[in-house]
Amino acid sequence: MDAVTMKVLIIIPAYNEAGNIKRVVEELTAMYPQYDYVVVNDGSADETPKICRDNGFNLISLPINLGLSGAFRTGAKFAFRSGYDCALQYDGDGQHDPRFIRSMVEAMEREHADIVIGSRFVNAHKKFTARMAGNSIISAFIRMTTGAVIRDSTSGMRLYSRRILQWFAQYINYDPEPDTIAYLIRCGAKVEEIPVEMRERIAGESYFHIGSIIKYMMRVCSSILFMQWFRQRKQL
Repeated sequence: MDAVTMKVLIIIPAYNEAGNIKRVVEELTAMYPQYDYVVVNDGSADETPKICRDNGFNLISLPINLGLSGAFRTGAKFAFRSGYDCALQYDGDGQHDPRFIRSMVEAMEREHADIVIGSRFVNAHKKFTARMAGNSIISAFIRMTTGAVIRDSTSGMRLYSRRILQWFAQYINYDPEPDTIAYLIRCGAKVEEIPVEMRERIAGESYFHIGSIIKYMMRVCSSILFMQWFRQRKQL
């Protein structure tokens, strides 16, 4: 099986993305008609679900806002139950560049990887900002606890193999976050990073703001250093 024949699902969690979602889906379907996609409307308060329905987009609409992790797990469960070989976590705000999707799929097949991360920092240095400092701290904690070097620990553009999708589908406590990546590495997951470029958000509301970023950093770092050690390690 190669990147052309792999059954790929692109999961697009979307919260209040009325200003972006049509452009994002149309760009994807124009560039990758061979790959499937699903928009997971995460209880949006705007016209995101209406735009998807009016345009005939593939849609799972959640009645309440579950957050990014809950929306992605919904898509992952759908992907696993539908028999997909892998699934890509892909932002609904237009920041992820679809040009790099095929290279991520090819890397998964070529390297027999469980997770392929679209990394901003394989060939580029991190800018000195508070958010990038947090990225570096999380990467350091992952290296400290697993020995793995992950350059872009907070990238939201990640491709997961079927056996990783099974974990997301079956276990509610596994989120698509750096602490889960660290735990999966300890369980034997093979992770690869592929250089990508990100774009600026044009419209809409981000899942993250300064308060949530601080809480996110505290939760992820404490989980990597402490909480993941209490999880029963399962062999992949």
